[in-house]
Amino acid sequence: MTREIISTNKAPQAIGTYSQAVRVGDTIYLSGQIPLIPETMELLEGEIKDQIHQVFKNLSAVAEAAGGTLADVVKLNVFLTDLSHFPVVNEVMAEYFSEPYPARAAIGVAELPKGAGVEMDAVMVLV
Repeated sequence: MTREIISTNKAPQAIGTYSQAVRVGDTIYLSGQIPLIPETMELLEGEIKDQIHQVFKNLSAVAEAAGGTLADVVKLNVFLTDLSHFPVVNEVMAEYFSEPYPARAAIGVAELPKGAGVEMDAVMVLV
C-alpha cells in the first residue's frame, strides 16, 4: 500500500520529523495538534476552552486537507496536563461532533510541547 502525506498551511506546520497526516488506503492518521495559531506558530494564550477550540480547528483543517471532516474521525486521543479540564473537552467536543461519536481516550500527561495544556490526535476513515 502506498502512503500519501497530507499537508496544509491552514494548520500549524510540523515541528520536527513528522507529517501533519498520513493516508494509507481509506485511513488517515492525523498527528497531534496543540493550540498553535497556524499563521504565527505561537501558542494560543488564555482559557483552556479557547485552547481546545484551537486544537479542534487545527485538526479540522488537516481533516479537510485529506478530503474529509471531523465527522469522519473514528478515534480521538486527548492528552491533558490537567485532567480536571476533561469536562471542558466534553463541552467543546459537542460543538464539533455529533452522534455517533468517535471512540476516544483521555490521557493525563505531565507535559506537552511548548507548554500546551492540551493535545489531540485522531484517526479518520474515508469510505
